[in-house]
Amino acid sequence: MLRLFNSLGREIEDFKPIAAPEVKIYTCGPTVYDYQHVGNYSGYIYWDVLVRLLKASGYNVKRVMNITDVGHLVSDADEGEDKLEKGAHREGKTARQVADFYTEDFKKNVKKLNLLEPDVYAQATDYIPEQLKIIEQLVDKGFAYKTEQAIYFDVSKLADYGKLTGQKLSEKEVGARADVVTDSAKHHPQDFALWFFTVGRFADHKMHWQSPWGEGFPGWHIECSAIIHSVLGDPIDIHTGGVDHIGTHHTNEIAQTEAAFGHELANFWLHNNHMMVDGQKISKSLGNSITLDDLEKRDFSAMDFKMLVLQSHYRSQSNFTWEGLEAASTRLKNVYAWADLVHQHGVVKQVMSASAQDYMAALEDDLRTSDLLMLIELNMDKAPKQDLLEKAELLLGLSLNNRPDINESSKELIKQREEARKNQDWHKSDELRDELTKDGIGLRDTDNGTIWYRL
Repeated sequence: MLRLFNSLGREIEDFKPIAAPEVKIYTCGPTVYDYQHVGNYSGYIYWDVLVRLLKASGYNVKRVMNITDVGHLVSDADEGEDKLEKGAHREGKTARQVADFYTEDFKKNVKKLNLLEPDVYAQATDYIPEQLKIIEQLVDKGFAYKTEQAIYFDVSKLADYGKLTGQKLSEKEVGARADVVTDSAKHHPQDFALWFFTVGRFADHKMHWQSPWGEGFPGWHIECSAIIHSVLGDPIDIHTGGVDHIGTHHTNEIAQTEAAFGHELANFWLHNNHMMVDGQKISKSLGNSITLDDLEKRDFSAMDFKMLVLQSHYRSQSNFTWEGLEAASTRLKNVYAWADLVHQHGVVKQVMSASAQDYMAALEDDLRTSDLLMLIELNMDKAPKQDLLEKAELLLGLSLNNRPDINESSKELIKQREEARKNQDWHKSDELRDELTKDGIGLRDTDNGTIWYRL
């Protein structure tokens, strides 16, 4: 039985699909105004494991990920500049050019990390009519109102607003800063924009569309409700994202959908914790916004980083260090060496006794990826069965399965070296080892013979 921590109830619950065997999942995707950093990708790695586990459990998963290419302001609320416009100013391009470039970079890295692609990548700008339709419903139902600057959602009209945080509206208002409210016509500090008009600070906004209330562009939160409603249909089974989405973005998504359609947006809300860098929050101002390209410049692979992420639980705060990445890279090489034992049953006499179901069970307890890694490593001196390798690959996506055997010439060199060792010709043995090393093959001598591994 799969058990997951549901942020909505703040406890671990048995997962039961709304309409088994179908499972509908929505993942908050990237805002494509810049390169994604390692903290961003850590979340996508965890949600990939979730999808893999559900598929391995026999569910038909339909998953959508949005691509935010308009409306996400730098504050994550309603303050500051649109991130895409900011990126366009920075690079001297149009917002569309910026969005297209960083979308492709993101998809390229999804492949490098061997993540399963969603069934649908949904760009916010492709769903403007759907967003406007929901806003119209909210206005008609009295949940939204118009000022000169924007159409706002009136949070006081929804009795359970903020239930995802467990915080009452009165408590949120106490902590709100009046000096950051740029629209004095807002009814409440927590009211959030559904649609911005191209007036005032957004008069020169390059991306804008016609609406029943005036020309403008959507707020950040409305895109997710519209995409989910039109592509998946709500309520959905699982909504995923980062813990930083809980207080504002996901709280507002819930409010919009609940007010517009009279039902929940999602049954389960899963949130991954932050990845820090050297114990500090990732920030461009601190110069620690590390990308996958930065890792490759230091001769680390995307898969090395993936191993680093899988060592931590998705709900725990993790920490990126170069030393930690080095250790994860070594650990991954050891796991690959274990996977290569599938070609060496003649030397490795013992076969692993763990079952594919053992691997499943390790993840069914709220996606404890580190438990699965430890289960693999407990018997790494024993050769895996092919079905066990396939299950490990299905669940983790570490490129463990279908690893090629070494070529016949390398096997012949190993045989020659074993013969030299029998004859105590240590000089010849060392020469052959060096030749194999140049070909990227390491050797480990055992009582049963020589085991090879890739360096």
